[in-house]
Amino acid sequence: MTGRIYIYIFIMAAVSFAIRVLPMTLIRKPITNQFVQSFLYYVPYVTLAVMTFPAIVEATQSPISGLLALLVGIVAAWLNVGLFKVAVSCCTVVFLAELFLI
Repeated sequence: MTGRIYIYIFIMAAVSFAIRVLPMTLIRKPITNQFVQSFLYYVPYVTLAVMTFPAIVEATQSPISGLLALLVGIVAAWLNVGLFKVAVSCCTVVFLAELFLI
């Protein structure tokens, strides 16, 4: 069992190394393809969304209150409300939803 962990660590290190080094060594010219540029531009935002949205719904006692807070947060952000006010409004919605609905 102990020997397997070293194999797993080596594989993870090799994958992490390859992800970071291969683009630097294989792509020498600037990327001119508009589709690839836009894809690479949105990768960090999509990754953050994929990690954040399930956590929002699952962090509360019920998924309904998390979903309500998510919807309120999206609407508040769409209306250009500040980040602090969005966070406070989402927390308030979760508190009220869990207090009255559940």
